[in-house]
Amino acid sequence: MKPRLGRVRGQASTLVGMKLIGLTGGIGSGKSTVAALMAAQGFTIIDADRIARDIVEPGMPALAELARAFGEDILNEDGTLNRGLLAQRAFSDEKRTQLLNGIMHPRIDEETQRRFESARANGEQVVIYDMPLLVDKGLHEGMDQTVVVDVDVETRVKRLVEHRGLDEEDARRRIAAQIDDDARLAVADIIIDNNGSLEDLKPQVKSLVDKLRR
Repeated sequence: MKPRLGRVRGQASTLVGMKLIGLTGGIGSGKSTVAALMAAQGFTIIDADRIARDIVEPGMPALAELARAFGEDILNEDGTLNRGLLAQRAFSDEKRTQLLNGIMHPRIDEETQRRFESARANGEQVVIYDMPLLVDKGLHEGMDQTVVVDVDVETRVKRLVEHRGLDEEDARRRIAAQIDDDARLAVADIIIDNNGSLEDLKPQVKSLVDKLRR
């Protein structure tokens, strides 16, 4: 399937002069591979998952706030976050989940905007925002274009089992927890079909790179 261009969304006024390209796809779609290929072509990638990890590094305010909210023992001996223990406590009931979100989401948003602004200040013309839940959270509306990496469910399940070590039930549960593929594809400006091999993927990414550079 060739990438396709559709309508272009308006960018945030604070980022005038720089285009934001939202890159998304369901779990197991190979979105990170596409991001890596684009990074190799010189594009700046702002990785939402990386930001979520960075803001809870030792010494960061979010980590101290999490420890106060969920117990100091969520910190390992070296001061890093015990993610498993935090998840166990934070997702034990809805109230605690909301508490977690209330701590994390504002700081993630703040750091994301800081990185957008930094890229603009550095003269970047195009920035790729690698965000798994871009459409789930409606953040595609703030992008100039949305790129969706599309893979059928059975292929994604197989990849998650073979490459990430998940069992099939867990893989299907994680896929089902995200927005469905049709909803994601409905808002795509560009679709990349990653049902094939890496060699099948590379020409599509090159086509996308060429379009963005034009």
